[in-house]
Amino acid sequence: MKSADGPHLLGQHVALPASPDEAELDRVPNPHPDMIYVARFTQPEFTSLCPVTGQPDFAHLVIDYAPAAWLVESKSLKLYLASFRNHGAFHEDCTIRVGKDLARLLAPRWLRIGGYWYPRGGMPIDVFWQSGAPPEGLWLPDQGVPPYRGRG
Repeated sequence: MKSADGPHLLGQHVALPASPDEAELDRVPNPHPDMIYVARFTQPEFTSLCPVTGQPDFAHLVIDYAPAAWLVESKSLKLYLASFRNHGAFHEDCTIRVGKDLARLLAPRWLRIGGYWYPRGGMPIDVFWQSGAPPEGLWLPDQGVPPYRGRG
């Protein structure tokens, strides 16, 4: 993952990066760095590849963060997340990598990611990571993704 300050991708015709290593994440100044609040990104159609079988894996990602000085630019985030579609990695690796890459880029007050993976082989895998304890006074909404229920 490459990073840049300012919206370098916004308003430009940009090809989908071939991998997360080639993707660029842009950040922009937070216009309210003095406020403690949550920004949420939801990617209900995240895809990657199983590193063993090459079969596609699908997830619903929910990213919540309490910005400090920086915000992630949404077009660059969309392209970065889409770059995983041909990337082979286990569910845990994909989820944690997204969280850690954003935490490195933004240095937020706090960040959490929930990776709600759809079943393969009959078993869903949910992966959760956060950068630390949330700041005092931060309102944390539920991520809104119900637990997986089969036909039962």
